Amino acid sequence: MKILLLGKNGQVGWELQRSLAPLGEVIALDRQGGPDGLCGDLADLDGLAATVRRLAPDVIVNAGAYTAVDKAETEKELATLINAQAPAVLAREAAALGAWLVHYSTDYVFDGSSDQRWQENAPTGPLSVYGASKLLGEQAIQASGAKALVLRTSWVYAARGNNFAKTMLRLATERDTLNVVADQIGAPTGAELIADVTAQILSKVVGDEGSAALAGIYHLAAAGETSWHGFARFVLEHAERNGVTLKVPSYKVGAIDTAAYPLPAARPRNSRLALDKIETTFQLKMPPWQQGVQRMLDEIQR
Repeated sequence: MKILLLGKNGQVGWELQRSLAPLGEVIALDRQGGPDGLCGDLADLDGLAATVRRLAPDVIVNAGAYTAVDKAETEKELATLINAQAPAVLAREAAALGAWLVHYSTDYVFDGSSDQRWQENAPTGPLSVYGASKLLGEQAIQASGAKALVLRTSWVYAARGNNFAKTMLRLATERDTLNVVADQIGAPTGAELIADVTAQILSKVVGDEGSAALAGIYHLAAAGETSWHGFARFVLEHAERNGVTLKVPSYKVGAIDTAAYPLPAARPRNSRLALDKIETTFQLKMPPWQQGVQRMLDEIQR
């Protein structure tokens, strides 16, 4: 199996390099491209198309995206180019080759107004430019006729690079007070989990003639739920157990409403994704969010 991986240095892309390796040959690219003029820049549509045609992969995994949620409010064209037009090109080329396409989307395609977990077929209604651009990408892929798996996820973190947990640890050692939004609910989901589930799914669908019927949108997130406030307290409680001295102990983290922390892009209040479809279709069981966060914290606090 030949796999073209785009966005290799992002949180999910980094883990995918590991998880996809046992499945076959992985050609991993980032914006800088690769040898012999291979293009991994999602803003270069012609270059992407030429690279896919040249490599003729069995699977394209697109882990690249424009993810600067607030900045997207003033960079709509760039966000749309990378999050919508590039996936459309990849889907078109995948369809022509008969290849599988894996693409990652987000809870931000929903408006967050429901009090239930979001099913895959629930009405969408993004509140931000970022969410709208990701929805356009989903729609383009679905319209292409490609064998595609669109995996929506939420609150992604990884030990590598910056993340919410590291920010909370830093702020709790620097500040005298710390307030965190408590009315946005979701499931922190590790890049490692996303990558491992992706590999599990691909191992089941690639090479199976009847598997094209499994193409579609799936929700991929850790099980359970918490708020950003609950997430912050979990992180700081872990640090306290490990003897880290904090100026703001976990029990003193203040809970605030979204309105008290305005940002350029609106966030959905309810980011809880229903997991029934992916668990049933692929015989998987998503672990609780605490398990992945605990492992990540153990790694970064060694």
